[in-house]
Amino acid sequence: MNIILLGAPGAGKGTQARNLVEKKGMIQLSTGDMLRAARTSGTEMGIRVAEVMDRGELVTDEIVIGLIGEALDSASATGGVIFDGFPRTLAQADALGELLEEKGLALDGVIELRVDDEALVDRITGRFTCGNCGEVYHDRTKPTKVPGVCDVCGSTDLQRRGDDNEESLRQRLMEYYKKTSPLIGYYHAKGSLHVVDGLAPMAEVEAAIASVLKG
Repeated sequence: MNIILLGAPGAGKGTQARNLVEKKGMIQLSTGDMLRAARTSGTEMGIRVAEVMDRGELVTDEIVIGLIGEALDSASATGGVIFDGFPRTLAQADALGELLEEKGLALDGVIELRVDDEALVDRITGRFTCGNCGEVYHDRTKPTKVPGVCDVCGSTDLQRRGDDNEESLRQRLMEYYKKTSPLIGYYHAKGSLHVVDGLAPMAEVEAAIASVLKG
């Protein structure tokens, strides 16, 4: 199965992608991770990436598609691929479709983790984590039993992300919708889009995605 995961910041893409990697043997292709790895790889493509990034320029779609092509070649024997962070534009969606066709592969589905903005703002702005063990809490729905102390490990190192504030989150949401809305229409028109409630309990989201993958 080769799928694209779409979703606003905080919708849970990372959590669900990790679950698919662990349980389905899929490979998560994150363009950011691929670019960082390529830059230090010493390959011909890696040298091109390093030169572009060192000039402070954006890496072209051609280069990103090249990296994805290389990754698909090495991932062909796995349980499939999760595209993370790509495509972001209609041109990239077309290029990805052409690449998959060239390699005799198919895009089996596009899963959008859809969220209600107000509920998402509440979820993210109230979120904090334990810096020691990584346990996640929420001011309203999952506070620590003892204020300032992690329930799991007893650490007092409780942290909030600097951009987990309402103003920053709304800016990130606006940027996401501007870039992604055309893709949602694009894949809906192709009959590939599946919508899952990204704000449902984690197990329900996991089950809904599993149902999509079963077809």
